[in-house]
Amino acid sequence: MNVNQWSGDMTVIERCDTPRGELQLRQRGQHYEIISNGTFLMATYNGDSERQLVRVPLEACCEPKRVLIGGLGVGFSLQEALQDRRVEQVTVLEIESTIIRWNSSILAWVSDYSLNDKRTRVIEADLVQWLNETDETFDVICLDIDNGPDWTVFEPNRQLYTAEGLLQLKKLLNEGGVLAFWSAASSPHFAERLREVFGHAHQVAVEQERGEPDYVFYVHKRE
Repeated sequence: MNVNQWSGDMTVIERCDTPRGELQLRQRGQHYEIISNGTFLMATYNGDSERQLVRVPLEACCEPKRVLIGGLGVGFSLQEALQDRRVEQVTVLEIESTIIRWNSSILAWVSDYSLNDKRTRVIEADLVQWLNETDETFDVICLDIDNGPDWTVFEPNRQLYTAEGLLQLKKLLNEGGVLAFWSAASSPHFAERLREVFGHAHQVAVEQERGEPDYVFYVHKRE
């Protein structure tokens, strides 16, 4: 349903119901925001940390041929992955068909039409369920489906950040592969959990123009 309802300098472009609640696409000036059940998810006006989520593990991986991205967002992470010529395929898991549709239409320009790239494969599915069922492996896995390990959008996502969830993700990494998580805040407890499973953990702060920095956690799969 198109709404085009003004609230100050904000326009609600579309509002729709999903099995997980309401999604909104809002416009502020030339930029767009995606809101889930009243919680801010992402916007087009600052994609530095979403790009770093991919850039950091790509730089840390020797042969990042196959990349998995959890969460399409507004396409910043996908676009960043496709800019690396070593990447042969990027698989994007997105649970919301509406977000895929927005990225194919009104938001397509944000990622320079990355969904049209022949290396892009978009799968509409629940990431947690798909990870538990797939037998595919990847060189780089980048997860951005929550606001961080301590602020999950949906309760079932908490599994990803447990020791069991990390062990499952480790199985899906090729030797020498890199796993990365986006977070809106630092999380010492999650960093310690990563160290318990992988033997190490790296944390990169991505400074923001306003407020606290975002963070990227990443680890290698080593023998």
